[in-house]
Amino acid sequence: MAVLRMKFLDRHDEDLIHDKSIESLQDMGVLVRSESVLRMLDDSGAAVDHRTKIARIPEAMVKEALDKAPRSFKLCGRDPKNDVELPVDSGFPYITTDGTTIYMRDLETGNRRDATRADLMEFAKLADALDPVSIFWPIVTVTDVPELVHSAHEMWASQQGCTLNSQGDVLTKEDAQTQIALASLIAGGMDELRKRPIFSAIMCPIAPLSFDKGMVEAQVELAKAGIPVVAMSMSLSGMSSPVTIAGTIVNVNTENLASLVITQFAQPGAPHIYSSESAPIDMMTGNMNFEAPEILPVSAAAGQMAKRYGRPCMVSGWGVEPDTPGITKSFCELASVMLGIFCNTDLAVGIGGFDDAKGCSFEQMVIDSLLWENFRAFLREFEISEESIALDVVKQVGHGNSFLTHPHTAKNFKKELFFWDKKKLGWEATLSDRMLPEAKETAKRLLQEHEVEPLDSEIVRSGNQILKEYEKRVIH
Repeated sequence: MAVLRMKFLDRHDEDLIHDKSIESLQDMGVLVRSESVLRMLDDSGAAVDHRTKIARIPEAMVKEALDKAPRSFKLCGRDPKNDVELPVDSGFPYITTDGTTIYMRDLETGNRRDATRADLMEFAKLADALDPVSIFWPIVTVTDVPELVHSAHEMWASQQGCTLNSQGDVLTKEDAQTQIALASLIAGGMDELRKRPIFSAIMCPIAPLSFDKGMVEAQVELAKAGIPVVAMSMSLSGMSSPVTIAGTIVNVNTENLASLVITQFAQPGAPHIYSSESAPIDMMTGNMNFEAPEILPVSAAAGQMAKRYGRPCMVSGWGVEPDTPGITKSFCELASVMLGIFCNTDLAVGIGGFDDAKGCSFEQMVIDSLLWENFRAFLREFEISEESIALDVVKQVGHGNSFLTHPHTAKNFKKELFFWDKKKLGWEATLSDRMLPEAKETAKRLLQEHEVEPLDSEIVRSGNQILKEYEKRVIH
């Protein structure tokens, strides 16, 4: 089967990106703000300066990490029917919601407001109901809990609100231990959680080439428990990476290789996902430019490097990411998002967000999901074989004649050709929010009609107690 995919680097380019990443790891190294992780790297063969906290990682450690890391694994849902197999051999990437926005749009009033755990559970329920959403990244930061423990509360609310794999932030070692304890309650123990990891975690290196103490220690804990880690490099061209596209690509690749080394030397065979959400900055505002055309070559290169290493990856996004809910972007701005989906990615993040990922809404989740139902026609599998080439049919039709009335056309056209849903196309006008009222009604209907299998009440009680004790330890 053949599937449309984008290639940006030739073999020489790939070799150069790899070689320069190894040179960077060996000569400059990475800043690791954790003494325990530095000791682990030191014991494993890295050249560590404990005063500067720089770990220089030799090529042999990178090769060993690549050999140890599993090439395929599952992101499991609370309901096994929602398990996600990585990598995607062909066909469609799996789509996730946008993550950790800072405000939401109220479904009833349309007003901007902070979100609560109850709101997040509603977002999770809608994600569970929408066919295109395969993984739930807690879409909004909740504000009805202490700030220091919000990530654990978001993971717990997500697990109650949907039966998808939840893929959120884990900020410290204790945060990781708490989320692992919560997930093991649902899975039936630590051993069962290792077999079926029902959550995964976004672990962002701090570009350029550094690892925060809390997150990197959390990464080690997650690796030991068998929880998949997404090493999301957020290299910003001109700010946290060189302004050149090649320099940004090398930074993305170097951070991903360093993160993989940390995971595999913490726990050989731990599941790990290569990832990039990198872009240039807007030179006029200093903000991340989500619509920049340069995102595409960076994403394509990251996808190629991930596949070179045999790594499942999340290197592109999906979703309109408008300034306000609707489809308020121009054709070229939308193209920079949409084309990234061809960059060999297994996962794509972004459904439901707007305002440069600062806000989210139920309506936008519906709009982005509906767009995916139409757009994935471009990512279908096509058979390339002697039978599908159909030279025998060509001979029967003959020179200069029409295939329209031949039985082969009637037999195969529905399989080979995609027919746009005209109603869905009616939503797709750019610079428009006219689809919002219908999206709102769709969201309200799904929230009313869709049922999510609840967690056992005793599990909920035990989980709430774990969170209560966690809050006491952290806050007091």
